[in-house]
Amino acid sequence: MTPFFEQAFLPFKADGYEIGRVTLEHKRLYRILTEHGEVLSEVAGKMRFEAGSREDFPAVGDWVVIKPRYQEGKATIHAILPRQSKFSRKSAGNTTEEQIVAANVDTLFIVMALNHDFNIRRLERYLIMAWESGASPVVVLNKADLCEERDERIAEVESVAFGVPVYAISALDADSAAILRSYCARGKTAALVGSSGVGKSTITNQLLGTEHLKTQAAREDDDRGRHTTTYRELLPLETGGCLIDTPGMRELQLWSADEGFQGTFEDIEALALSCRFTDCRHQAEPGCAIQAALEEGVLETERYESYKKLQKELAFLARKEDKKAQAEEKAKWKQISKSMKKHKK
Repeated sequence: MTPFFEQAFLPFKADGYEIGRVTLEHKRLYRILTEHGEVLSEVAGKMRFEAGSREDFPAVGDWVVIKPRYQEGKATIHAILPRQSKFSRKSAGNTTEEQIVAANVDTLFIVMALNHDFNIRRLERYLIMAWESGASPVVVLNKADLCEERDERIAEVESVAFGVPVYAISALDADSAAILRSYCARGKTAALVGSSGVGKSTITNQLLGTEHLKTQAAREDDDRGRHTTTYRELLPLETGGCLIDTPGMRELQLWSADEGFQGTFEDIEALALSCRFTDCRHQAEPGCAIQAALEEGVLETERYESYKKLQKELAFLARKEDKKAQAEEKAKWKQISKSMKKHKK
């Protein structure tokens, strides 16, 4: 536990509470790691009643305030300590709801395999979400031993991952994967994200030094991955740090991205500042720096199209969130009015 969380816990400590960290979540049941071992927990009734959204419930990586019952191997969660970071995405499906994939992560390993999984556009999404989360992204290109265009692939990644460390490794080779261990030092937490079959579980096993997670080979017909990890889990490492392994994500819809979007597309954002007009729409206006860069080949058309697509996606999400907030506010006052009328009677 870092000084940040020790300080945040002080008011609760005085009242006899204890602290633990969420290592596993399953249908609103939580496995909590404490200094006296693991306990199975659920949130207190008051906390559940006051929760307004899924963000108000614990996520893997959270530090939580608990009342343990060690003889039963159980505990009750009364509060979540402030999060230093959270990697979120929009929940799968049509609902406009946040899903916290991992909390309090220092380093986010974005894992891509150098085979059919390699997708620069998907990487841009991961980078947006990583920068927005508050964690530092690191791109891990796995299966480098199977790729003949390794240097070209690395150059492609570096052209969109500005200032982000990029490592080409083979997860099956312990020495190759060892370079990632430096990010898992004492008091630090790293998380692995990426598609199914890219080698996250194999990397986890290498960092643990044991076959903790089962692994499967990619399908022979298309070289795509099979799902191995089916849940998020925080694992303590011998280095004193922690590692969070996550399932492969079928859907990777953005949740919120302000600084994250600007950080991922800083080249395009910088070009936009050079346009002659401050309200330039980057279409046919004279003096448009972005159109000039496209014509000169300085800016790739595919990257600019991705930029526009993600901009529209975020704008659509913001509109849906605004409508949802309005509906919730209306429902709240309707309930208050109903309660007041009942009280008068």
